[in-house]
Amino acid sequence: MTKRMFDTTCIGNAIVDVISKADDAFLATENLTKNSMNLIDKARAEELYAKMQSAIEMSGGSAGNTAAGVASLGGKCAYIGKVRDDQLGDIFSHDIRAAGVTFETAKSTNGAATARSLILVTPDAHRTMNTYLGACIELGPEDIDPEIIAASKVTYMEGYLWDPENGKQAFRKAAEISHDAGQRVSLTLSDSFCVDRYRTEFQEFIKGGVDILFANEDEIKSLYETQRFDEALDTVRGQVEIACLTRSEKGSVIVKGSEAHAIPADTDIDVVDTTGAGDLFAAGFLYGLTNGHDLAMSGRIGAMAAAEVISHYGARPTADLKKLLQQKLAVV
Repeated sequence: MTKRMFDTTCIGNAIVDVISKADDAFLATENLTKNSMNLIDKARAEELYAKMQSAIEMSGGSAGNTAAGVASLGGKCAYIGKVRDDQLGDIFSHDIRAAGVTFETAKSTNGAATARSLILVTPDAHRTMNTYLGACIELGPEDIDPEIIAASKVTYMEGYLWDPENGKQAFRKAAEISHDAGQRVSLTLSDSFCVDRYRTEFQEFIKGGVDILFANEDEIKSLYETQRFDEALDTVRGQVEIACLTRSEKGSVIVKGSEAHAIPADTDIDVVDTTGAGDLFAAGFLYGLTNGHDLAMSGRIGAMAAAEVISHYGARPTADLKKLLQQKLAVV
């Protein structure tokens, strides 16, 4: 049997997104911090859902979005995440496989339901996420497939999965397998509030086990407890091989040792929903890096993918990213 090979394997919380419009007054009434990710229990999820306007349901989850983006670009991608054998679990499984991603993690047959994230999008296109983790917390080291990890050029993990203890163990097992196979490990910090919860643990894990780090400006400043982006950038240089730091409309900076590449954001779009921007930037960058492109071009592919996803509701691409990339390469 021919050994399977993957550009990227993504590990994270398998979540179905429930996306609805909201205004700032609604966030204030519900005591929600704009642009944050809040972990909620099942009761709060049901309460908030009842108060939301009409919603769109679609598969999401940070690493799942990245996996779908890599596949849309034409990359070979696998995904590891936990769902329950329920309706939302079936929806998630179908959607990610339909996107062209290998997904073989066994479903839970008892316990909590498949996770869902109630995402409130304000008129300025910012999103506030309220996530019931459900079955996600059951993902553990036993779900990490050594064959898939060893066959992946990059194993990419989302910081959100650091909340449950089993998730941390899964991270560490995957990182060890990847490095033993001579492959790379990547982490996205996911959210500044997540960094606040696990700053010291993240710093230790990053320094000892991460090759490629993704973070936005708030997250990287929180990680190193500084108000200055330049200071955080200089600090991360010595911690990882490659750091990809996104700055919304300011674009991004790709750092590798003494190298630094400033990547402009695509501003020629109407921003509808920023959900998934960082996830798709990671997808584009990882696709580029694992398919022979240099750092700057990989960053531009990331910017292209991020621009596509923020031009519509939902955190996964609706356009064919492979075709968009072909058009982009034709004019470079």
